[in-house]
Amino acid sequence: MAGIIKFTGSDIAIAQAVYPEHTLPIDEIAKKAGIPDEYIEHYGKYKAKVDCNFLLKNKDKPDGKLILVTAITPTPAGEGKTTTTVGVSDGLAKIGKNVLVALREPSLGPVFGVKGGAAGGGWAQLIPMEDLNLHFTGDFHAIGAANNLLAAIIDNHIFQGNSLGIDPRKISWRRCVDMNDRQLRFVIDGLGGKANGIPREDGYDITVASEIMAILCLASDINDLKLRLGRIIIGYTYGKQSDGSEKPVTAAQLKAQGAMAALLKDALKPNLIQTLEGTPAFVHGGPFANIAHGCNSIMATKMALKCADYVVTEAGFGADLGAEKFLDIKCRFGGIKPSAVIIVTTVRALKSHGGVKKTDLEKENLAALEAGLPNLLQHVENITQVYKLPAVVAVNAFPKDTKAELDLVEKKCRELGVNAALSEVWAKGGEGGIKVAEEVVKLCEQPNNFEYAYDLNLSVREKIEAIARKIYRADGVSILPAAQKQIEQLEKFGLDKVPVCMAKTQYSFSDDPLLMGAPKGWTLTVRNIKISAGAGFIVALTGEIMTMPGLPPTPAAEKIDVDNTGRISGLF
Repeated sequence: MAGIIKFTGSDIAIAQAVYPEHTLPIDEIAKKAGIPDEYIEHYGKYKAKVDCNFLLKNKDKPDGKLILVTAITPTPAGEGKTTTTVGVSDGLAKIGKNVLVALREPSLGPVFGVKGGAAGGGWAQLIPMEDLNLHFTGDFHAIGAANNLLAAIIDNHIFQGNSLGIDPRKISWRRCVDMNDRQLRFVIDGLGGKANGIPREDGYDITVASEIMAILCLASDINDLKLRLGRIIIGYTYGKQSDGSEKPVTAAQLKAQGAMAALLKDALKPNLIQTLEGTPAFVHGGPFANIAHGCNSIMATKMALKCADYVVTEAGFGADLGAEKFLDIKCRFGGIKPSAVIIVTTVRALKSHGGVKKTDLEKENLAALEAGLPNLLQHVENITQVYKLPAVVAVNAFPKDTKAELDLVEKKCRELGVNAALSEVWAKGGEGGIKVAEEVVKLCEQPNNFEYAYDLNLSVREKIEAIARKIYRADGVSILPAAQKQIEQLEKFGLDKVPVCMAKTQYSFSDDPLLMGAPKGWTLTVRNIKISAGAGFIVALTGEIMTMPGLPPTPAAEKIDVDNTGRISGLF
């Protein structure tokens, strides 16, 4: 970025000022990361995939320090978690550290919907920004193809005689598309006569909600990928088992796992790009954080840990969802643990939790800030007291934040024994992330007594209660009769001694998105339980969680365009 004067503008305008004229070729980025040419597969000049054999060859090399970035409960005011992840990584590079970023890939749904992309923002973002937000290296398309291949095989099996006795009314596997399309949530297909299949109720999920996305992100290699794909439960038969339970049907019984893995063989390889300041970044996978585990792939994280002394990664949404799943699911499966945690907040978001309307967030309001601070403090307590991890609060700066407001946040954090550092990465890039970076380096040298929130050998109810009481601070858990029946069935299958992946609104510690702050005196209601046998966890659905979002009244897609030179506008 030498010679570029930082300016205030849209994310895409800033990215286009740097890319491609001031961008390092991907070969130079690979060299920075210590990855030999033989493991690099080029996707143009500025993107590459890294052969999985690189990880195998370096399996005995010591790991670097893993830094997890999480945040308070999201609000319309914004928190800037990815921006902080990128900016602090550049900040670590500025102070002479060997660092690498490990992030999730964006889904097209949010890009064209309301949330926008996931490349960071301002002067702390990833490039090529347009490629990353739109099609990138085709990973999500491969996942969608594998998902829909399995769906096609299921319906063809029934059409061709149904030797497994699959009950069409009990098929749980849904088709997917990487788009927010509420019209496809529930459909009836197979219409038009015998030649067109068996009519049945069906539906679509967004691709990031597919179990195959979770499987890809948890798989350790191609063989593990195939085993996990084969374990997917697609539905149940007409008959019952001898103990009266439903008889599941798996993808392996349909002989689908090999072809699905063939579609995914390239998607399994981590993608390598860079930040605006030339810090190497692995960007790979992206399961929904409110219904799946919400982290980038284990393979990308492990590869990064072999390449750098410090690896900065993030988990989706607030710490109650993303960080909980990162720590209780991904860390278990990957055999990894963070050396430090960054909890991102903004003064604006805390005032929002304190009841301030979006239009009034720029006005100083210490009373509202104090009312909203319990949300931050509960997240901090969870990280430091439940998981026993060292943490720092990164206060993502906005121009209208006042000294009194920033001082109050710092004071309340200090009372919990945690430092708060100002993050100015959006405006200043790595220079604005140095304060947080310096805090993180200190934390990484502190004693680390990491613990999980629950033991896998507990019952399903006990695991749900542990998360609800320790992390959400619920008074208790109400498991509805249908969900209880599903738990009993899982126990009969012997599939209950696995992690629990909570499907819950991201907008509250509770299962009610309208309860902001740190609500007390409520009960978590579990309405449904399903097994993601391939991914290796149980999903507990609470509230009104949807696996296929819809577009807002004014979708972001309306502002996106491309000119006759191929230059894209309107992405953010």
